[in-house]
Amino acid sequence: MMVKICGITTREDAAAAIACGAGALGFNFYPDSPRYITPEKAAEVSAGLGVTTVGIFVKESAETMLEKMQASRVDIAQVYGELTYEGMRTWRACRVRSADFTLPEDDSAEAFLLDGFSPDVYGGSGKMFPWSIARDLPRKIVLAGGLDAGNVRIAIQQARPWGVDACSRIEKSPGRKDHEKMKRFIEAALSITI
Repeated sequence: MMVKICGITTREDAAAAIACGAGALGFNFYPDSPRYITPEKAAEVSAGLGVTTVGIFVKESAETMLEKMQASRVDIAQVYGELTYEGMRTWRACRVRSADFTLPEDDSAEAFLLDGFSPDVYGGSGKMFPWSIARDLPRKIVLAGGLDAGNVRIAIQQARPWGVDACSRIEKSPGRKDHEKMKRFIEAALSITI
């Protein structure tokens, strides 16, 4: 199970996530996010940690994304929006609004991150959706949206995703992780086999 901790803004939180077993860290480059971090700061925070890093982008051009990926040294772009991006590693982020959700066409995406819908928030909203929607989708799925130690096991059982992602429910405040909540979430996610 791939476990991603999103909304990282400090080196201390990044190191704690990795020490607990996280396989990926997410950095939010959307300026309107309460977890916004500059690409340069993200590069400082993640330097030498030896973990997969993911940059969150909202409706960005390919050129801008590539510049920010180079400046931040992130491995993967998690993209919200309608565009597809060739020539760079991407996870397509989808806000699930209803039970009749279908994956958008995007052959270039390595994975699809499914998040709960919120009209004005891209990631970190804490909104859930029926996890079973993800179960039989034909691509690698990262499950997000309202996950914490108390519900991640059942979410994994229902969705059978490739990975899980947590942010708002494991925080003290936006962009500042509660290390105990984060530890319990990661342990719970890694304790179940599907």
